[in-house]
Amino acid sequence: MNVNKAVAMHAIQIARHGGPEVLSVREVPQPTPGADEVLIRTVASSLNPVDWKTRAWEVGPELPATLGWDLAGVVIATNHPGYRPGDQVIAMSAQIATGRGTWAEQVALPARLLAPAPTTVALADAAALPLAGVTALQALNLAAVTAGDHVLITGAAGGVGGIAVQLARRAGATVDALVSRPEHLDAARELGAEHVWHTLADLPRHTHTAVLDTVGIDASLALAPGGRYVSIADHPLPDIPGAAKSYVQEDQDHLAQLAALVDSGELRLRIAHRYPFHEVRAAHERFEAGGVLGKILLTF
Repeated sequence: MNVNKAVAMHAIQIARHGGPEVLSVREVPQPTPGADEVLIRTVASSLNPVDWKTRAWEVGPELPATLGWDLAGVVIATNHPGYRPGDQVIAMSAQIATGRGTWAEQVALPARLLAPAPTTVALADAAALPLAGVTALQALNLAAVTAGDHVLITGAAGGVGGIAVQLARRAGATVDALVSRPEHLDAARELGAEHVWHTLADLPRHTHTAVLDTVGIDASLALAPGGRYVSIADHPLPDIPGAAKSYVQEDQDHLAQLAALVDSGELRLRIAHRYPFHEVRAAHERFEAGGVLGKILLTF
């Protein structure tokens, strides 16, 4: 393997926290993969709430920092026998903890974070899957959602919520949904939700055996006695028995499982907008304006 460390590439970085104006496309050295790592040419990434929070709040690794958690790309060099140049892969990198952001033309990651990309969608579109998909899958696992459950998912038209609706349906549960605005009602139904509401006051009381909150609202009034309440949001949990937070963890097997569901037609990815990476500020502005049905991609 020959990687010229002196070769420059571009990455999206912040040198301070703030609004979209702090995002800059900078020239940085090409990374060199270490032991059991793979060097990937980035095709696309996507925007997640954690990305604008890291940009805006004083959290994350030492600055300047490259942002981004999602990755879809092509292997160009490898120090791991499981991958060869030309392999198409997806990955999720916990950027805040590791400092390895994915918003760069090339990214070096441990092979344990990679999974083969789904083959039935464009490689760039597969960048919509990793963080949102793994978050949804792990939250539903924590809620122990199985066939026969009656599940309420809040934020069901969002990136995590939309995948969670599909996964819960696939598990055999009856799925209801709460969305943020009336124009999202049909989108949640199209994903498989049976009953959809857009205000908390409309929710039926004490009827759902599990609630998954993806947006940070208290929907515990819908939970049946003895039910399970799981949240992925930053907001405090409702003060009820059985409430738990789900914190996403990097997981190669979960990534592979989700990719297989995409290829089998059991999981649909929704792409709302595509921005070239040098238009990242405009992408953040659109994302924070809200009302987006599907993921916003950054293409490289």
